[in-house]
Formats: sequence, structure tokens, C-alpha cells
Amino acid sequence: MIKLKPKESCRFDQISLGEVMLRLDPGEGRIRTTRRFHVWEGGGEYNVARGLRRCFGLRTAVVTAFAENEIGYLLEDLILQGGVDTRFIKWLPYDGIGRTVRNGLNFTERGFGVRGAIGTSDRANSAASLIKPGEIDWEYIFGECGVRWFHTGGVFAALSPLSAAVTLEAVQVAKKYDTIVSYDLNYRPSLWKANGGLEKAQEVNRAIASHIDVMIGNEEDFIACLGFEVDGNEDGLTALDLSGYQQMQKKAMLAYPNFRLVATTLRTVKTATKNDWTAVCRAGVSADNSGIYQGMRFVDLEILDRVGGGDSFASGLIFGLLSGFDFQTALDYGVCHGALAMTTSGDTSMASRREVENLMKGKGARVER
Repeated sequence: MIKLKPKESCRFDQISLGEVMLRLDPGEGRIRTTRRFHVWEGGGEYNVARGLRRCFGLRTAVVTAFAENEIGYLLEDLILQGGVDTRFIKWLPYDGIGRTVRNGLNFTERGFGVRGAIGTSDRANSAASLIKPGEIDWEYIFGECGVRWFHTGGVFAALSPLSAAVTLEAVQVAKKYDTIVSYDLNYRPSLWKANGGLEKAQEVNRAIASHIDVMIGNEEDFIACLGFEVDGNEDGLTALDLSGYQQMQKKAMLAYPNFRLVATTLRTVKTATKNDWTAVCRAGVSADNSGIYQGMRFVDLEILDRVGGGDSFASGLIFGLLSGFDFQTALDYGVCHGALAMTTSGDTSMASRREVENLMKGKGARVER
């Protein structure tokens, strides 16, 4: 198991570093034709902290930045509703029109059937992307407050050269204070396009990977960000033999001996509203493969909104590990939490721990009265 700092020695169970955007959701409609949007807060790294707080009841916080205007205040209010601590939010002066700093917007429609989901972000010069090394007091956060688990990821690292540097700074200080660090690769070609492309993505992610305990991502993330190919991936999840993914994880652990666990989410998209969903993880490179675990498998999982499913997988997995469960149980927490998160709208989970554990026990969708 992963050795953790005692709960009583830390103010926070978990903290995330990342950008939080305002999601504008047309519901069942299309972005291009809607006259009304629902709004949610969301961001790959933040979603993990919110899931750990709202679903699993842990003490979490987010490190991010907002432009000080009405949109920033709305984002703060949404975060407060989710119970995530906001004390580490950095506020930047707003110039009135967003020329120098702004809050990111993310227009996302869910998709249905043969029509895939669409995301259109508007996030250039966002406050989070302008955080500079030295501006966040990581010594105070990890040294004085105390944090059991720190989570960040490839979305934040890709925002700007500053973000990449801040990510590396944060994970180094976290490790100095024996905080467990997880990282979700979350490769986004659109973000890296203006920041050096695939070559730069691999350079940045490889540097960060040297300080990570738990590495998370889907199979495309590991290929793009770290360069580890998957053998025999022609059939994806339709193949029962997942040895290709397990070998990829073995390559990763051999290349980065600091990895204590590598977790890979696996999804076959049949339609926008019907996916196969599972995950595999590896906790060692023993010859007998005793450190390989296969998560619960959902075939033809019905999807309402797939955005945030991977983040909820991460928060479920982290909860299991923080709670001292074995790797198999922690993996199943992740798979089931991710599955439930994709049955509701928005980027963040609306599931309860009871619902997650009932699904882990095989309980179906019968009505509860």
C-alpha cells in the first residue's frame, strides 16, 4: 500500500492545482442554436477536489486564480457550494475588458447517439495561466498546513510556460514534505498547439513525471505525453485481453521508478450515449504480475454527460487509497464513481458515497423508496 501522512497531522486531506472555468451548457440543445445556458464550474484538477469533498466528505482545497470581476465571483460561489476551501485562490485585478487577464469559459454540449460531444473553450490569458513561480506559498501549504495528497495535471501544465513551471515547482515542494502526488496526464492537443506541440508536451510531462507517485490517464494520454505505445490495441475494450495496456504501464514504471501506481481508464465509444468503461492499474513490475488489477467493467454504460468521468475516476481512486483500502477496492471506487458521474449533467460528480458503494456491490438501477 501507499504510505500516507497521518490525517491528524494535516489540515487538508487533498489539494488540487488547476484552472477552474465557467462551463456554459445548452442542456439538450446545441451551442450553435441555443438561447439559454446552464452554468457549472469545472476543471480537470479541481473536479477531483470537489468529488472528494462532496461525494466522499474529505477536507479539500483548490489552488487557482481568477480575474476579480462578476464571473470570478460566480466561480467562487460555485466552488463554495461544492464545499471546497477557497483560501488559496489568487485574485488578479481586472482591466475592464479582459485584455490582460480574464476568466476562462468552456462551452460544452453533451452529444447524443451518433452526434458526439463538443467542447469549445475560450480561455486565453486566463488568470490561472498567469500564475508565476514564486507567487504561491507552497512552503506554507505543504509545510505548515499539511496536505496528505496533492493532485494536478496536464491540462493546467499546458496552459502556458508559466503553468508548466508552477506545476513543477508545486510537485517538488510537495515531495519535500512527503505529500503523495498524483497527476492526470489529460492530453489536450488544442492547448499544446501554441506551446510547442507534442514535442514540448512530452518534455514538460516527462520532467513532471519524475516527481509523481500516482500517474493517471487514458491510453492516448500515455502515448502522447510520455511516449509509451500500447501493443495490440486494434480492438480497444472489445478485446478481453488487456495485456497491451498492462505492458504499457510496466514500461512506465520501469522508466519512472518513483511511480507507486499507474492507473489507466479505458473507454470504447460506441455512441455518445453508450460506452464501455473500465480501468486497469499496476502497482509494481514483479515477474508474476501480482501487482496488476482490473477494475469493474461496464459494458454499454448509458451516458448523459461524459465530461468529468475521468476526473471522478481519479477522485474515487484517491479516496480509496487515502482510506487505506487495497488497490483493487480503490480501483473499483474509481471506476464506479466515474460511471455514476457520467449519468448527471456538469463536469463534477453528483453521486454519494452510498451510491458508489452500492454500485460496487452490484446493485442495479432499481428505484429506492
